[in-house]
Amino acid sequence: MPWPAVELRKIAETDDLRIAPFREDGTTYGTLAWIWSVVVDDALYVRAYNGQASHWYQAAVRQKAGRITAAGMTREVAFEQAEGSLDDRIDDAYRTKYRGSRYLDPMISTRARTTTIRIDLRA
Repeated sequence: MPWPAVELRKIAETDDLRIAPFREDGTTYGTLAWIWSVVVDDALYVRAYNGQASHWYQAAVRQKAGRITAAGMTREVAFEQAEGSLDDRIDDAYRTKYRGSRYLDPMISTRARTTTIRIDLRA
């Protein structure tokens, strides 16, 4: 389900996204983890700083759903692995939003690129 433009803009402008994929039971939310997020082509993307070993990433890939909180909102969401063809544009969005951070290089590394997740609203 597409994001309302006003919500997506608010998320894009903030640095407070927290993600909680479902646990193995498919109904209990995991612990909220703070992560960086970017918006490209009216879609929301996140990456795992620690690569594929990241617990939240593994749960998101397995469960494909959960919850996020950002910009004062809590939303039920679906997770989908992003197409690799967008990696360069997502890298550019990270460079723009997080310019000057010492964590930027790891977030645009091959290790993190392999964990790019698109977050969509759940109906």
